[in-house]
Amino acid sequence: MKKCVLALVLLSILGCAEKQKENIKLSGPVFGTAFNIQYSSENQINYINQIDSLFNVVNQSLSTYIQDSDISKLNRNELNKVDEHFIKVFEASKNIYKTTNGIFDPTIGNVVNAWNFGAEENKFLTDSTTIDSLMAFVGFEKLSLSGSTIIKPAETYLEFNAIAKGYGIDVIAAFFESEGVDNYLVDIGGDMRVSGINKERNMPWQVGIDDPNFDGTQSYSKVIALKDEAMATSGTYRKFKIDENGNRYAHIINTSTGYPTKTNILSSSVIAEDCMTADGYATAFQAMGVEGVKLFLKSNPDLKAYLIYLNQDNELETLALNGFPE
Repeated sequence: MKKCVLALVLLSILGCAEKQKENIKLSGPVFGTAFNIQYSSENQINYINQIDSLFNVVNQSLSTYIQDSDISKLNRNELNKVDEHFIKVFEASKNIYKTTNGIFDPTIGNVVNAWNFGAEENKFLTDSTTIDSLMAFVGFEKLSLSGSTIIKPAETYLEFNAIAKGYGIDVIAAFFESEGVDNYLVDIGGDMRVSGINKERNMPWQVGIDDPNFDGTQSYSKVIALKDEAMATSGTYRKFKIDENGNRYAHIINTSTGYPTKTNILSSSVIAEDCMTADGYATAFQAMGVEGVKLFLKSNPDLKAYLIYLNQDNELETLALNGFPE
């Protein structure tokens, strides 16, 4: 009897110790922002070296901010062979391009640069002649993929900055799953993907949605629980330019006109199965407007969205769609 009691006490102690086991927490700079990763596994191995290596591989393939990356060389017409990361992002972008009728278009990059929102700095070329000349080479339908070979017009500039961060998150998630890590949160610049639960707290992963603060401060008025899904947020309240006349230009470019999109949406958060998909649609929804997003989501029930926008009285309103957690 004493042995049974002792065994129960030991089991109880071990159970408590397991619940109190801290997550491994990793952080650092990446993709022009910061990553914050938490996970718990049976062996509690620190994977920082592998994660840094994966980030470098993705950057070398997809970053227009790196001069010798594959995409930078492609834009200079110095190569046309691409790796598996490039192919996956290309195919996903093509799908979002089609479903949004071109609202999401990675070939808008040179126009983004002209408005000084991209990798090429010190530009603010908003005259109509410049924009019209650049728009002549915009259109993702002009590009094709044959095996690992990209075929594109020499003048077309390609950039995946609206989706590559989400893909980088998915790469880390895939690595964790290959290592048998079932409970993790991968956050890069506020976009994230989670699996399982937060073992340290023995509860679902709790994540916040940024308030649209124009002054650069960060606050959360909405916190939700995520499980085995990804969320990305795109906002017009942080990344904007002000010209010499005091006009504010948001970074979401209208892919039909080449000019910044006029939208009442300040923030769009999207939940999807993977973060690359969530990232791409969060950007596209910025340009659609509230009614456009509502119509789009009626035929895309696999996506959940949360919009923060200004109504006709210039007051903040929110809208949860397709079962986005309240």
